[in-house]
Amino acid sequence: MRHRLLKTKIALLLCLALPFLFVEFCYSQEEDISKFPHRPITFIVPLGAGATGDVASRLLAKAAEKYFEQPIVPLNKAGGGTAIGISAIASAKPDGYTIGYATHSGFFVGPILEKLPYHPLKDLTPIMQFGVLLFGVSVKANSPFKSFQDILTYARQNPKKLTYGTNGPISMQFFIMNQVFKKENVEITHIPFKGSPEEHTALLGGNVHFVVDTIVDSLVEAKEERILLTLNEERSEAYPQIPTLKDLGFNIPTPMILNVVGPKGIPAPIVKKLEDTFTKAMKDPTFIKGMNENLRYPIVHRSSKELGDYMTRSFEAYEKILKEMGLAK
Repeated sequence: MRHRLLKTKIALLLCLALPFLFVEFCYSQEEDISKFPHRPITFIVPLGAGATGDVASRLLAKAAEKYFEQPIVPLNKAGGGTAIGISAIASAKPDGYTIGYATHSGFFVGPILEKLPYHPLKDLTPIMQFGVLLFGVSVKANSPFKSFQDILTYARQNPKKLTYGTNGPISMQFFIMNQVFKKENVEITHIPFKGSPEEHTALLGGNVHFVVDTIVDSLVEAKEERILLTLNEERSEAYPQIPTLKDLGFNIPTPMILNVVGPKGIPAPIVKKLEDTFTKAMKDPTFIKGMNENLRYPIVHRSSKELGDYMTRSFEAYEKILKEMGLAK
């Protein structure tokens, strides 16, 4: 009997104490969140140092440091088609202290082609978008092709005679062009390269007729290359006269975006603080100058929710494209 009464009293005391314990727990969590960040933030870039996406990410990180009042430490984790770096972001502790940049190849293409340690929609938290990469179709300055339509017209009359280069058969550029050529019913021979320097060297050496890659401003300004088309959704302010795919009637998603993401499970207040602070950093003069003058990349903002919706739509679009090509895992 005494044993039963003792158990009843313990149960009653626990019931009375639980609300206070819960309040104390919530208070502790709110207190920790209010102090965020109280130590350096690691920003993982799944590219080699000096890559354009790396430079853009560092610009944003540097601009945001003064608002966070803590260092933001870029960490390059290249390899695996950027899957190694994105996997490191996805597997990090969801406390907001490890975030990074999810490249288009590692988010929209790689996980559809093969089984990776992460699922981009299930294992990552979208925080915000701060820009887009500038990709386009470039030819030598003395090329007889004055427009992208010229290329398509020649290709219809001369199947497989034209050659073009991209960063490889699993690059988004390749899949975009594949959709274009399929719609236009033309055959153009694809030549894969390991990276941009090789592509542009091959173009200038006359080894390919055009490349689909990052636009190299220095080569354009030196009148060694001409741009016929950009792959972005909107016309570039740096090259407003150059049409986009959409301008030419191609409704193909081109989600080559600069973004900040984190692992799944970051508390909403921390996501909000990260989003707000990085958004504020986008107005920093140093960031704007670096993006506009040095990289010439469009500054484009999407909130956490807007970015999440955009990434979901784009992933589903590429899942459909790659399934139709018989390439989805």
